[in-house]
Amino acid sequence: MNTALLIIDVQRAISVGEYAAFEIDRVIDTINLLSAKARAAGVPVVVIQHEEPGDYFQFGSEGWQLAEDLGVADSDIRIRKTTPDSFHKTELQETLQQRDIQRLIICGLQTDYCVDTTVRRALALGYQVVLPADAHSTLDNAAISAPQIIAHHNAVLGSMSSFGVQALVVPAEAVCIEG
Repeated sequence: MNTALLIIDVQRAISVGEYAAFEIDRVIDTINLLSAKARAAGVPVVVIQHEEPGDYFQFGSEGWQLAEDLGVADSDIRIRKTTPDSFHKTELQETLQQRDIQRLIICGLQTDYCVDTTVRRALALGYQVVLPADAHSTLDNAAISAPQIIAHHNAVLGSMSSFGVQALVVPAEAVCIEG
């Protein structure tokens, strides 16, 4: 089955400083291991960047840039987006269809926004989805902590079955990556 790895919003605005996501260094290391395995297997790596007007994610700004420690390659596909849904008004779906991609490994930031929305949209579109449980992160919110948000989303996204396909939620080391 043709696979692609999606890396969502691993950008400086939420990777360093006071708004750094929970365990960001470990999460980036885990994502880098996944992307290295993907590239070695000839699996497309899609790097997605969020942008919006304002200070944090303004296109071209410091916060919009990819995290310094995120491993990227010239062969990676770049997608710009303006909503939490990586498919909405972007070329992602067309890019995946051109490559006959049927399975997506989804990781990145933020668990409760762009990762959640993109996983749900991918399931709705019929993709097989793998969510590495330890390769996404977020920040505390007013109600619960980042570790609770991550655990909640791993449980919820892994148990949804109404789309006809179900996300497989496993540790990154258990993710099988092949072209």
